[in-house]
Amino acid sequence: MKLLGISGSLRAGSYNTMLLAEAARVFAPREYRLANLDLPLFNEDIADKPASVLKLHADILAADAVIIATPEYNKNLSGVLKNALDWVSMVRPNAWEGKPVAIMSAAAGVTGGVRAQYSLRHCMTPFNPRILQAPEVMVGNAAEAFDDHGKLTDTRTLGLLGEQMDALKNEVSPR
Repeated sequence: MKLLGISGSLRAGSYNTMLLAEAARVFAPREYRLANLDLPLFNEDIADKPASVLKLHADILAADAVIIATPEYNKNLSGVLKNALDWVSMVRPNAWEGKPVAIMSAAAGVTGGVRAQYSLRHCMTPFNPRILQAPEVMVGNAAEAFDDHGKLTDTRTLGLLGEQMDALKNEVSPR
């Protein structure tokens, strides 16, 4: 299986990127790729889609499943992630149609990005992916949730992550 990770944070040392790495380790795909969201700002006046946008679209299409981790900025998903969703929506065919997707988040607050997850689910509605409803994985107090090597330290969160990755595997249909 091919698994694509999409982190809503461009920050080096991002807790959401660490969370994706942990999810990929638990999922144990044949191939794992982390998407590049370092894209230009969305602008419908750009007639030729940037190569970075076409690459992201192709990566989503090629993946058997996608995992998305979003930080919570001002009670919402990150602008980086929303920008990527807007760009990909302009390329045909719809890369998200029927795609199995698991959403997770890591945030500084105690709720672990719950509002960002809900806003992300809302933003993805027009694309018609198969978003897992449960279990939800939200890592609160993210600065304390990972060790110096980027590994999750909380056994309860690891258990939920394992359940979520098992559920995602079950959503992937043979090609």
